[in-house]
Amino acid sequence: MTATTGGAWARAGNKAQGRAAGFTLIELVIAIAIVAILSVIAVASYDFAVIKTRRAAAEGCMMQGAQFMERYYTTKFTYVGAALPACESDVTDFYNVGLSASAAKSFTIQGAPIADKQNDSKCGTLTINNAGTKTSSGSGSVADCW
Repeated sequence: MTATTGGAWARAGNKAQGRAAGFTLIELVIAIAIVAILSVIAVASYDFAVIKTRRAAAEGCMMQGAQFMERYYTTKFTYVGAALPACESDVTDFYNVGLSASAAKSFTIQGAPIADKQNDSKCGTLTINNAGTKTSSGSGSVADCW
């Protein structure tokens, strides 16, 4: 009886030893698919973060422009004739920031994303006026965009 049992163990051991170690093709394809899915998620998150960071830089430039306009008004008692200080290149590469001050007592600063560089459909064009009212032309709420 021991000879039969020992023979069965010996045959089972030979089968296990004869099997090659490593990954099967299915395991490799599953691993590649998981890595691809994680990569797509990471790239989408990165793009969202980059758009949000550029938007924040444009908002900062626009707020500085609004503060400049208020200082200009306190010295001249009009907004007409004022020119916005230039924004940094990290803003001007992705947003067109402009001023509209045709009336003596009001102004509007507008930051429009450059279409091929800053695809910001959520917030679109941002504006701020002399009363401090902030708006956005996109599908997102003002609270989300400002």
